Amino acid sequence: MKLSILSLCFITMSVQWACAQQPKSNPSATEQEITHLSKKKWLWMSDKNVDSLNVLFNEKSMFVHMGGSWGKEQEINVIKSGGIWYKKAEVYTVIINIIGNTAILLNDIDLVAVVGGNEVINPFMVTEVYIKENGKWKMGSLTFSKLMRPVKLNSDSK
Repeated sequence: MKLSILSLCFITMSVQWACAQQPKSNPSATEQEITHLSKKKWLWMSDKNVDSLNVLFNEKSMFVHMGGSWGKEQEINVIKSGGIWYKKAEVYTVIINIIGNTAILLNDIDLVAVVGGNEVINPFMVTEVYIKENGKWKMGSLTFSKLMRPVKLNSDSK
């Protein structure tokens, strides 16, 4: 009897966890807008388009990397100088939660970057936080959390 109850609890928790981790099959218009904005942001970072990023990043935005954390001005300077070149972000899944005027995205990515002149590929879960201000979405935070999974990106698609 105890085994049956434990098994049922385990199955229920597994199904709930699996469902919570899956992106929606039919996202809302707001979710589509944020997903599109996030994709543009990855392109702007790759192209070192600091003018567009400067508009996107909130003045108080924060950025967390493997090597440190800083605000908008330093992030713009790091991108502009090539200190970090976000060469390519291969995005596998995007999970979005909208809470009032805040959108939180979780992106499972492989990032090809040039850091200190060396090209590296890392698997990350990237958390993006956007806040809607005066009818426009602004980035409030970008955090890179290194994943323990192997890199999925094959060398031909760099």
